[in-house]
Amino acid sequence: MADVTVEGFPIEGYACLFNVADLGRDLVLPGAFAASLARQSARGVRMLYQHDPAEPLGVWTDAFEDGIGLYVRGRLSPGVARARECAALVRDGAIDGLSIGFKAVEARTDPRTRLRRLSRIDLWEVSVVTFPMQPQARIARRSDELRIARRSDDPRIAATPSPALALDAAAARLRAAVGA
Repeated sequence: MADVTVEGFPIEGYACLFNVADLGRDLVLPGAFAASLARQSARGVRMLYQHDPAEPLGVWTDAFEDGIGLYVRGRLSPGVARARECAALVRDGAIDGLSIGFKAVEARTDPRTRLRRLSRIDLWEVSVVTFPMQPQARIARRSDELRIARRSDDPRIAATPSPALALDAAAARLRAAVGA
């Protein structure tokens, strides 16, 4: 990982996976972020610590949807004390979650499963968090042993496919489908 005192600390990962219910029973559909991302650049999406607007950490430099979910890439700001603390915690594996802050623009609740299916979202922020509402939304580790835990045909991210993440996502979709 980069030295946080020199260039900032790079951070990336899936902030949200499509068709995977979170702990609050929200399920984001593919394309839900498209209008919001088209209206604002990645820099318009704030990077916060634990969803606290008083704790900005850095900037998101890229945010896009692929076949798996919303992928974000950015850097923690070295001049911010909380960002330096966060970088150390991420480096040590104490914090590894990502979580979205948003306004639901279009959503439908399934009366049988009680899942709220979000088809259009106004994305406000992506936070670095201890406990993400969507447990699979994680910061990608930047080491040879733990490559980006994802699989995608999107050329913007070169990564080693992760059977573990694919299995986790499939299990979560199955649980959501049966209402577990």
